[in-house]
Amino acid sequence: MNKPSAVYLLPRSSYDLIYSGEPAARIDHLVHVLGPVLEPGEALQHTHLLRQAELIFTGWGSLAFDTAVLQTLPRLMMVFYGAGSVRGTVTDAFWQQGLRICSAWAANAVPVVEYTLAQIFLCLKKAHQHAALYRASHHMERLSVACGYGSTVGLVSLGMIGRMVLERLRTFDVKVIAYDPFVSAEKGAQMGVEMVSLEDVFRRSDVVSLHTPWLESTVGMIRGEHFALMKPGASFINTARGAVVREVEMIEALQRRPDLFAVLDVTWPEPPVPASPLYSLTNVFLTPHIAGSMDGECRRMGHLMADELERYLAGEALRYELSRERAEIMA
Repeated sequence: MNKPSAVYLLPRSSYDLIYSGEPAARIDHLVHVLGPVLEPGEALQHTHLLRQAELIFTGWGSLAFDTAVLQTLPRLMMVFYGAGSVRGTVTDAFWQQGLRICSAWAANAVPVVEYTLAQIFLCLKKAHQHAALYRASHHMERLSVACGYGSTVGLVSLGMIGRMVLERLRTFDVKVIAYDPFVSAEKGAQMGVEMVSLEDVFRRSDVVSLHTPWLESTVGMIRGEHFALMKPGASFINTARGAVVREVEMIEALQRRPDLFAVLDVTWPEPPVPASPLYSLTNVFLTPHIAGSMDGECRRMGHLMADELERYLAGEALRYELSRERAEIMA
């Protein structure tokens, strides 16, 4: 049986993170890889390879599969996207041709969940505030904290990451409440979470964790009035997308209420403008979009694509194939 022909089409730096080593060895054993890794900016100089490709392996930095690119890929059947959202990669032309794509979003979600859980419990202990106070005073002063026992954690949106965070929180002695307009109270009860309004998530929670995708309908969804509702000493965590939050209003709320604390792994714009107060506010813990897969964690995504390739070649249903509708609501 002839092996299908495949091309790695992504920046070499992305290939090295996602596929090099064991994932590539697994993939290369199953398909006939045509040529070297093709950098997106140079891909159209290698149309002799693209015209033979039935499968494409790509990831961060992928070019968009628009009409011009697809004309060079007459045999293309399947794209394996070894990263998360494919919104910048697929196009109307891609879907109209009936092409298929799977994504490693489930693998990329794992470190986001791990980062979120770590920050939730650090926030409940006010670890960031304690560290700053200890460094400044050289005294073992202790602030009043919510602790990890009997506190309330609020989740905004129960997509894949929100649900994974929820599942893990159920093993701790915290109460979890959530807001998601697409999850009924009955469904929430089955998942072990109380569904409440967005306002109540902010009003009742000791820590609020945001997991809402960046869609046209969600831009600016989190407003200053939500921060104003927060309990004294409460914390807000954003590992989703910065554009979901009205950043100016959030900053104003944090300036008015130094008792609040924000852990921001994402902002909009990203990075913040040079004069942004986010760099200097003492009640902000700002990280440069590190919650998702980094370094060795990226291999998990490569292995997931190899797993999907095995299913594809065996004629089995893919676990992480995306429909057009699903792709359009991913973060």
